[in-house]
Amino acid sequence: MATARDTAGPGPDRTVLVTGGAGFIGSALCRHLIRGGHTRVINLDKLTYAGSLTALAEVESSPRYRFVQGDIADRSLVAALLRDESIDAVMHLAAESHVDRSIDGPAIFIETNITGTFHLLEAALDHWRSLEGEARARFRFHHISTDEVFGDLPFDDSRFSEESPYRPSSPYSASKAAADHLVRAWHHTYGLPVVLSNCSNNYGPYQNAEKLIPLTITRAMRGETLPVYGNGANVRDWLHVDDHARALETIMRNGAPGASYAVGAREEHSNIAVVAAICDLLDERAPLVSVRSRRDLIRFVTDRPGHDRRYAIDPAKIERELGWQSEIRFTPGLAATIDWYLREAASAVQPPGTFLRA
Repeated sequence: MATARDTAGPGPDRTVLVTGGAGFIGSALCRHLIRGGHTRVINLDKLTYAGSLTALAEVESSPRYRFVQGDIADRSLVAALLRDESIDAVMHLAAESHVDRSIDGPAIFIETNITGTFHLLEAALDHWRSLEGEARARFRFHHISTDEVFGDLPFDDSRFSEESPYRPSSPYSASKAAADHLVRAWHHTYGLPVVLSNCSNNYGPYQNAEKLIPLTITRAMRGETLPVYGNGANVRDWLHVDDHARALETIMRNGAPGASYAVGAREEHSNIAVVAAICDLLDERAPLVSVRSRRDLIRFVTDRPGHDRRYAIDPAKIERELGWQSEIRFTPGLAATIDWYLREAASAVQPPGTFLRA
């Protein structure tokens, strides 16, 4: 009888359980791993509002890909997957991740990001202890986190690194910080071979519409007002999701057990600069008949509570030790993202007169 590792050709060199693989970053990771041809992917996702199987259409027919709808807190389900699929690595992305939602309703962030991670760690520990020889030595639990656990930075040339102290400032970032600490504790106390990564803000195709860049693009395409918190001075370090997916595979395969890696692109831009750039790029590609410039649609709105001033990552460690570097610069990456949204809109039914193409 065929096993989980049987595929056409030489076969994958490992099988990875990706949690939250229907999310924005998770789906990009699944696509990247399947495209690479060396990995079998088991995607476990609960399919909340943030999950999209559409983002996985490219890989759903691959013999090296399997989707399982389920909860990371379902210990028996996770244990069965780890055992039956002979999992070599867990790449843990399943999380509640929207800061505004965490302010309005923090309970689900505690349940998923902290309690869910605990149950996943326990199942992974049991699985790792059952392994022997090479399988035991190569197993990894890769926890994917955020730079928001470090709090924020002043408007200067400082950057977050792996040595930065934890100073979370929102319920979301506090829950992710707690999960980071759990993962490290399971390594130091029980010996579970873990790696951690903390990334800067991601952008690219298939991102949830609540986030700044897709929200701005979709509203600007329709000629709607463009809300910007405060005065728009808050700065983020923007990392294309495809660059991040490459980094995640590199860390999973080559990261040292117990180590953490900060992943960023050295692409700092204020929120207002990002929104203005989107306006200008869309005006070039699909000018509106109702306004001279989409910049006229920008409206400053009341800032959210505890809005962090600035995030910036120093990725020197992953560059130096693992040889990864970001390849997609922000300006062309943003333009390509806008082009993707325009193609998606063109393939859907649009209200007449929404915008005119150049």
